[in-house]
Amino acid sequence: MNTLSGHQPTTNKLSTHKRLAHKEIEPAILYFGTPVVLVTTLNEDGTANIAPISSIWWLGWSCMIGLDASSQTAENLMRTKECVLNLPSDNQVEAVDRLAKTTGRAKLPLHKKSLGYRYEADKFKAAGLTQQNAVGVNAPRVAECPVQLEATLAKTVPFGENNSKMAVPSVAFELNIEHVHVAQTLLSDPNKSYVDPDKWHPLIMSFRKYYSTRDYIHESKLAVGAEGQYAPWKQKGLKRKITQWLLKRNTKQYAQKVKRNQHA
Repeated sequence: MNTLSGHQPTTNKLSTHKRLAHKEIEPAILYFGTPVVLVTTLNEDGTANIAPISSIWWLGWSCMIGLDASSQTAENLMRTKECVLNLPSDNQVEAVDRLAKTTGRAKLPLHKKSLGYRYEADKFKAAGLTQQNAVGVNAPRVAECPVQLEATLAKTVPFGENNSKMAVPSVAFELNIEHVHVAQTLLSDPNKSYVDPDKWHPLIMSFRKYYSTRDYIHESKLAVGAEGQYAPWKQKGLKRKITQWLLKRNTKQYAQKVKRNQHA
């Protein structure tokens, strides 16, 4: 089977569509595998803070992240309304793990004390990482991370407050991605804005263990067609005007639907 990148996917031994036997369970966490992100923000005294998280997802140039509401990062984000999402590759796993169970809050909340967290004033030094100036926000980038996304706060949303299985006070932040910085070695073409997925290997957190994505196992139907179809703002002329009108109309329609659902 030929793929768009010219590579053959690794043979999948579970591709025989066997019926699986399931069991209802109640795991303590539901970390089924998401990328690790180092969120950098500025403390009130102007120093930088780093928080490793894996509760994150994107739609277009919008992003949702979930944080412990008592964390220094949550406080910084609500105050400054900006941050940088730094995505480490699997090569930075040791630096990321040095930040595990550290907090930038000098007075530890009780639940973090019970989990063995410790206060760390200089997380860049603790992790052995380097600060790099951002372009549009005051929070620094992490120079060693191959992907850096500068972001501004769009909305703060209470999260899990009515869920009896929520172990910590939590909050969700909707972010607007403002600037995207990618290591040149990850680009499929140095003159185009395309990341080569065969070169980009994000660090994945799955049930409190780190994994890589170096094994390409199967092509995706989502890869059919030009990547540019997901970037209507790059279109030109009449096509762009029509697309913008349709997007604006649909966005308004579904925003009203979401608001009606919230009120209900």
